[in-house]
Amino acid sequence: METRSNHVLVGAVVLILLAMLALFTVWIARLGGTAEKEYDIFFRQSVDGLARGSQVTYSGVPSGQVKSIALWKNDPQYVRVRISVNDDTPVLDGTTATVIGSFTGTSTVSLDGARKGARPITCPEPPNPNVCPYGVPVIPTKQGGIGAILNSAPQLLERLSTLTERLTGLLTDRNQASIAGILDNTNRLTDALADRGPEIAATLAQTRIAIQQAGEASKQIGDLAQTTNGLLANDVQPTIQNLNGAIASAQQSAETLNAAVNDARPGLQAFSKQTMPEANRLIRDLRTTAAALSAVAEKVDQQGASSLIGAQKLPDYKGK
Repeated sequence: METRSNHVLVGAVVLILLAMLALFTVWIARLGGTAEKEYDIFFRQSVDGLARGSQVTYSGVPSGQVKSIALWKNDPQYVRVRISVNDDTPVLDGTTATVIGSFTGTSTVSLDGARKGARPITCPEPPNPNVCPYGVPVIPTKQGGIGAILNSAPQLLERLSTLTERLTGLLTDRNQASIAGILDNTNRLTDALADRGPEIAATLAQTRIAIQQAGEASKQIGDLAQTTNGLLANDVQPTIQNLNGAIASAQQSAETLNAAVNDARPGLQAFSKQTMPEANRLIRDLRTTAAALSAVAEKVDQQGASSLIGAQKLPDYKGK
């Protein structure tokens, strides 16, 4: 009985010593290791190759590991990844997380993008469940190169399929024949241009000469324009001054004539109202007198001068 009691006591002491040794080991490990911080990352993409214990790097430098991976209960489109990084890792505003895959099938979480002088990513006080839903800060995400390609793969395949269909519709037998005809015409045109090479060179040379002559003609026209401007400035200006003087004199004469007309207007009005009617009556009387004199002259011519003093003689009557 006493032997059994001693064995139980020894066993209990051994267990206590083992537990103390384990606690001492953990304490020593914590003293020798560095402190860590935990963050949540919500990926809206596939996290193939990522598992618990996967490496976390910051700008390519190993900085921590993945603690857990699970679908987010609030929205199954997102995958919640809990990571822990060294306390001295600069997880600041502007830091983003990306899943980097590899050809070996393993993936890592890459952090980068921190700016100098930015504040660390922390949870607000008081706690906000919309910002830190699980009590730790959240690092925003961005798509990596492979992830972006994989996410856009369906669109790329659809566009490739559409492009293939359009190319198939374009390269029909009729269109191929048309394209072949265009190529043949192009070849003939190229051959014709090659044959006409000397003529084209001569034409270009003549064109160059014509352009040079046109430049010289333009220069001569410019000189002529300058000469014309000088002539106008030296000869035409005095003529214009004389013309202006003549116009001024003509205007003065016109004004004098207008004044004379205004002065003679009463006499002209009296002449037209009084003298002209009397002259008309005199002309009518003269016409009447002239008619009478014409009648007398005609009578003298026919009957003689005696017709003016005697009666007209009747012809003799003879009986049958």
